[in-house]
Amino acid sequence: MAENWESVKNIALWIWGFEQVRFTVDAFVKLGITTLLSGIIGFEREHSHRPAGFRTHILVAVGSALVMLTSVFIYGDDATTGDVTRMSAQVLSGIGFLGAGTIIREGFSVKGLTTAASLWAVACIGIAVGAGFYAGAFVATVVIYLTLNSLKRFVVRGSTGKLIFIEIKDVATQIPEITKTIKQCGGKIHSMEVVYTETKDLKFKRRKDTSVIKVLVFPKNEDSLSLMITTIRSMEDVEDIYVD
Repeated sequence: MAENWESVKNIALWIWGFEQVRFTVDAFVKLGITTLLSGIIGFEREHSHRPAGFRTHILVAVGSALVMLTSVFIYGDDATTGDVTRMSAQVLSGIGFLGAGTIIREGFSVKGLTTAASLWAVACIGIAVGAGFYAGAFVATVVIYLTLNSLKRFVVRGSTGKLIFIEIKDVATQIPEITKTIKQCGGKIHSMEVVYTETKDLKFKRRKDTSVIKVLVFPKNEDSLSLMITTIRSMEDVEDIYVD
């Protein structure tokens, strides 16, 4: 038994002695870590119902890591044969096209900017893992996730901003009227979007024939907010309204 184990060990060491084998194993590990880290960021975006979610973030990060691994594979440690950072640099500049697509798809706000930034960030994570900079990749993942999750709640639920959920029947007709009313009551609209799916933010059950508009408003004062809510509630097609 001991002799068989020793033979297996010697064969494994012989196989491990090939640089190509070591590089392949290293690539598998790095791509796996990249999938895990980018999946964490993608899950948060998916949970927030953003245009680019779980799968998109993983694809971007894994592709970036693969580009970095390919650069290392081509040039290796010989700096005289070329620039190992050239391909990864093209990834960081090219990711802007994908990010622009997420911004265009946002109908009533510019929240796509955050998703575009997260795509760029996971591309950087992929490059970092591909280069073997694991510590930076792990720390960046934690910082990015906390920024997207915890800081988002802090900004939205701040002392001056108010989240208003408005359930209406006719979105196209009522959005201009709601916008006009908020401005007339002294409020400033930070963002406005239609909530197409049920989320944990909703404090009421949406009816089948209605839509919900989520508006982040900065009112002048409490009186301004009260007037705003009363006026919107009295509108003909408004079914319900909730202030968070």
